[in-house]
Amino acid sequence: MKKKFQGVVVPMITPLKQNLTIDTAAVTRIMGKFAENGISPLVLGTTGESASVGEKESLRFMQAAVKARKPGQLVYAGLVGNDVGALLSLARQYADMGVDAVVSTLPSYYILTPDQMKKFYLTLAETVKAPVFMYNIKATTQMSIPLEVVEELSHHPNIAGLKDSERDEEKMKKSIELFEDRADFSFFCGWGAQGGNSLKLGADGIVPSTGNIVPELYGWLYRAFTSGDFAAVDHFQALTDQVGAVYQKGRTLGQSLAALKVLMHDAGLCGTTMMPPLTEYGPEEANLIIANFKALAL
Repeated sequence: MKKKFQGVVVPMITPLKQNLTIDTAAVTRIMGKFAENGISPLVLGTTGESASVGEKESLRFMQAAVKARKPGQLVYAGLVGNDVGALLSLARQYADMGVDAVVSTLPSYYILTPDQMKKFYLTLAETVKAPVFMYNIKATTQMSIPLEVVEELSHHPNIAGLKDSERDEEKMKKSIELFEDRADFSFFCGWGAQGGNSLKLGADGIVPSTGNIVPELYGWLYRAFTSGDFAAVDHFQALTDQVGAVYQKGRTLGQSLAALKVLMHDAGLCGTTMMPPLTEYGPEEANLIIANFKALAL
């Protein structure tokens, strides 16, 4: 089934200059690499250090991404934070810029009840003139959006989909079964190791952070999927798993993002600067990360 929102959406790293401002030239370079491989960006998602980027630079980043957008490329705008008023303001400004959808986590300082979750997303959907995606990521919010809540909200005309990064295989399968025949609602798998498998099960799209450094592998994976070559899907999934292990294995989420920027810097895409409180790697560890990546048989 052809849906408006589907395919590969990579949660883009936030390229920073040493003074912690957005490197807009790097934004253009990365957007171009994505476009070459049929990939759209999720700007200021978890991989983009979104919780640490202030309003001014968030707006500069989003504007640069929208400006660099190529034909057929969608811009998904991430929303992360605890100040609901500020989130609504950012979402409105992103919509005015022309983003294609906003993708919001739950405000997460307090654990929310299902009714509070519903109220938040309904307020967002009724305030913003852009399609809204729910973003379920228990690793950072410490909450799981119940599938019953997602199903209820999915019938709102301005709620367009779910990005699910919770590592729950049974819930993922139930979500896919529930939404695969819904033309008005898309399910995106944000669990990198399940990307290819989720597509074969009926997911509409995948959101792999590893696509920042090997977008071509995800372009090939998705084309293999659309052509029905599931053996090739499995092949490319295995390769991306190897890449993911290089920068993720044995590291915290924040450390893995710093390692990912090391690889992207080596590829000439961006610098290695991290937004505090995260820190970048020194030369010795950076060189080891690069060596391990180059040792892969890709």
